[in-house]
Amino acid sequence: MKVAELRDMSDEQLGATLKDATESLFRLRIQSQTERLNAPSEIRRNRKLIAQIRTVQRERELKAAAK
Repeated sequence: MKVAELRDMSDEQLGATLKDATESLFRLRIQSQTERLNAPSEIRRNRKLIAQIRTVQRERELKAAAK
C-alpha cells in the first residue's frame, strides 16, 4: 500500500488498517518462532506499513493542532 493511498483513507479506516497490520505482525512473529515462514519479508513489510500509518496519523494530529 502506498502512502498516497493511506492519506486518502479516513481516520477510522486508518485505525482499522493499523489494527489489522499489528495483529498480522504479531501472528508472523509467533509463526517465525514456532515454524518456518513462507515469506520472511512479510515481517519487514508489515513493520513498514505500521510506521507509514502512524506517520500519517501524526501528520493529521499536528495539522489539527496547528489550526
